[in-house]
Amino acid sequence: MKFNAEVKISLKKGMLNPEAATIERALALLKYDVENTDTIKIIKFSLEGENTDIIRREVDEMCQRLLCNPVIHNYEIGISPED
Repeated sequence: MKFNAEVKISLKKGMLNPEAATIERALALLKYDVENTDTIKIIKFSLEGENTDIIRREVDEMCQRLLCNPVIHNYEIGISPED
């Protein structure tokens, strides 16, 4: 069975986020009043497996080993069957 996976990766609270700070400053220069800007990376892919639980464990392992740094990042995994 084929599944779609979506991983949302963000910095943990308290970590410096220079990208978000730059975006916030640029928006202020354009006269937009924004606060608490955050950035998030979304990675989407599809893979084959027997069921959602197996796929979730596999994607979690991908996150731990390659897609993010668990020391400084939080991540959320979304799994859905491909239509």
